[in-house]
Amino acid sequence: MRAVTVRKRLTVVLLIGFLIFAIIDIRLGYVQFVLGDMLTERAKDLWSRNIPFEPERGEIVDRNGVPLATNMSAPSVLVVPRQIENPSEVANELARILHMPVEKAYKHVTKKTSIERIHPEGRKISNEQAKQIRDLGMKGVYIAEDSKRYYPFGSYLSHVLGFAGIDNQGLMGLELYYDKQLSGKPGSVQFYSDAKGKRMPGMADAYTPPVDGLDLKLTIDTRVQTILERELTIAEATYRPDGIIAIAMNPNNGEILGMASRPTFDPADFQNVPPEIFNRNLPIWSTYEPGSTFKIITLAAALEEKKVDLLKEHFYDPGYVKVAGATLHCWKRGGHGDQTFLEVVQNSCNPGFVELGDRLGKEKLFEYIRAFGFGEKTGIDLQGEGKGILFPLHRVGPVEQATTAFGQGVAVTPIQQVVAVAAAVNGGILYQPYIAKEWLDPVTGEVIQRQTPKAKRRVISEETSKQIRYALESVVAQGTGKGAFVDGYRVGGKTGTAQKAKDGQYLKDNHIVSFIGFAPADDPQIVVYVAVDNPKGTVQFGGVVAAPIVGNIMEDSLRALGVKPRKQQIEKETTWLDPRYVEVPNLIGLTKKDLQQQLFHLKLDGSGEGDTVIEQAPKPGVKVKEGATIRVYFGTKR
Repeated sequence: MRAVTVRKRLTVVLLIGFLIFAIIDIRLGYVQFVLGDMLTERAKDLWSRNIPFEPERGEIVDRNGVPLATNMSAPSVLVVPRQIENPSEVANELARILHMPVEKAYKHVTKKTSIERIHPEGRKISNEQAKQIRDLGMKGVYIAEDSKRYYPFGSYLSHVLGFAGIDNQGLMGLELYYDKQLSGKPGSVQFYSDAKGKRMPGMADAYTPPVDGLDLKLTIDTRVQTILERELTIAEATYRPDGIIAIAMNPNNGEILGMASRPTFDPADFQNVPPEIFNRNLPIWSTYEPGSTFKIITLAAALEEKKVDLLKEHFYDPGYVKVAGATLHCWKRGGHGDQTFLEVVQNSCNPGFVELGDRLGKEKLFEYIRAFGFGEKTGIDLQGEGKGILFPLHRVGPVEQATTAFGQGVAVTPIQQVVAVAAAVNGGILYQPYIAKEWLDPVTGEVIQRQTPKAKRRVISEETSKQIRYALESVVAQGTGKGAFVDGYRVGGKTGTAQKAKDGQYLKDNHIVSFIGFAPADDPQIVVYVAVDNPKGTVQFGGVVAAPIVGNIMEDSLRALGVKPRKQQIEKETTWLDPRYVEVPNLIGLTKKDLQQQLFHLKLDGSGEGDTVIEQAPKPGVKVKEGATIRVYFGTKR
C-alpha cells in the first residue's frame, strides 16, 4: 500500500514537471519566434544613439536660374558624454576652438544624457573649426554635417526672400511662406553602445540619408530687380525719404518681375535690425491714400459705362469744385480752364474727376473699385499682405464720393494698385499676382509643380482698355508724366501725390509721391510702380520725383527683357526745361573738311590715322541730347 502511494506521488511530480517544462518551452518558443524581432528592436533602441544629419534646404533662384538663397556648409558639434574619457581635457579643447567658457563646455560634456548638442557655440561652425576638432580625435565628440542659409546678394530682394533661423526654419518672407516645401526631411547615422556609452563591437552603423528640400524658381527677373535696386539706392541718396517702394509686374499673367523697398536689411544680419524694418514688406503691407494714380480706376469705370467721350467732351476747371458745402481744390491754383476730358486726364485735374465720379454715382463707382480688387487682399504668395480701407457704401456721401473719385479718402496697398492698373491696360483681365513660379527636384532639376496664371475676372472690355492705354500714353507724352518719357518706347502712366494723415489731420509738406507706368503702350509687357515717402529738398510732386525714376527703370528693363524700341510714339510736348534731342547723322565716308559743315549741334571726338570717317558711335539715326559727343575713327578711304 505504501509503495503504491509513493508511485502515485512520483507520477504526479513527474506530470507536474513535464507541465512546467512544457510551459517554459512554449513561453521560450513564443518569445523566440513571436516576440523575438520586437524585443530585439527594443533592445537596439536602448543601445542605439542617433547623430542627426540635417537636409539641405531648397535653393531659391530667379526665373533664369540665378541663385538668390542657397546654402553653405556649417557643421555642428555633438558629444556623447558617456564615451568621453577625460571630460576636463575635452572641455578645455572645445572651449578653445569654439570660443566659449570652459565651465560651460564642461557642463555639456558631463551632462547625464545620451547625446548632447553644443549650443549655440557649436552650431553652424566654420569648416576650419570642424577640422581642428576632427584632428584632435577626441572620443565621444562628433561633427554632424549641417548647413546654414546663404544670401549671395546681401540686402538684394531681402523683404521678398525673408530669412531662415539657425535651425534652417523659415522665419520671414518666402522662406516662411514656403517653409514646408523648402525644409526637406532630416536623416541620421545610428550607432550602438552599451549601458556605459561604449560602442558595441560587431554592430554596424546604420545611415538614413536626409531628404533635401525642393528648389524654388521665382517669377523674379534679376535683371529687372537689379535695375529697381539701383534706382532706389540713387533715390534714397538724392531725396533722403522716409521710405521708397517699387514693384515691377508682367500685366499679362500676374508674374512679379521685381519688388524692392527702402529701408532694407541684410538677411544674414537680421538680428541687428529693428523688427519693424524686416517684418514689413512695404510693397504689400503699407496702406495709404493713393492720390491721383487712383484716377485710372475712375477713368476706366466712366469709359466702360460710356459716361464720357475723351476727345469730344469739354470740361471747364476754375481750380475748385463745391460739393455739399465743401470746396475741393485742384492741385493747380487757378485751375486748367477749358479742356477736353483727355486733357483732364493729362493734367490730372481733380474737379474733372469729381465730375466723372458724379456721372457714375456712388454705387457704380464703388462697384468698379471693388471689381478692380480694392478692399480685399490680392492673394500674392507672401506673408503680411494688407487689404486697404474703403468707405462702407452706406457712409459714402457726396463729399466721400467726390474725394474717392480722385484718390483721397481711400487707403490701398501698392500691390493692389499694380494689379488694378495691369487689368486696366492688359485688355481688362484682373490677375492674381504671384512670385513662386516652379518647384524643382534638387537632384534632377525636373519640374515637380508649376504655378500657372490665375485670372480672377474681367473688369472692363478690350475697347475700354485700349482707350485707357491711349489716354495714359498721352499723360506721359503731353501731361504731368513727362518725366517718365522714354525715347523710342511708348510709355503710359499716371502721377500721384498723396497727402499723409496723422491723428485725423493731413500733414503739411509731407506727401507720398508716386508714379505707375506701363510699356509698350500698345502691347504692355511690364507695369512699374514707384512711391517715394516724404522726399526732402524737392517739390513733392509725383511727376517731379517718381516719374523720372520709373522712366529710368522702364528704359533699362525693356531693353533687358528684349523689347525693341520703335519710332511710333506720341511726340513729347517739350518745355524749356526739357533737353533737346537731335538725330545723329551718317558720317561714314565724310572727310574732316566735310565734318566742319555737318555737326552744328554736336561735339566731335576723333581718333585714328587718315582723313576719312570709317566708324562712328553712336550709329546713324540714334537720338542724343543736343551738344552730345560723337566719336569717329578716321582711316584711309578704300
